[in-house]
Amino acid sequence: MREPKPEWRKATVSAAEGQCVEVSTNIPGKVLVRDSKNPNGPVLTFAPGEWTAFLDGAGKGEFDI
Repeated sequence: MREPKPEWRKATVSAAEGQCVEVSTNIPGKVLVRDSKNPNGPVLTFAPGEWTAFLDGAGKGEFDI
């Protein structure tokens, strides 16, 4: 059985130039992330729990500089 193709989406507040990341969550057990400026480039793969933890940390400002 073939894995489905990723369905990419980016934030609705993304700049017109597309300087953003795109995320795909339609593949079971995976969250895929890529650079919207380089859609044929590398794709990062995370477990759903890892992605949730990242979003939680970002929302709490853990990565602010």
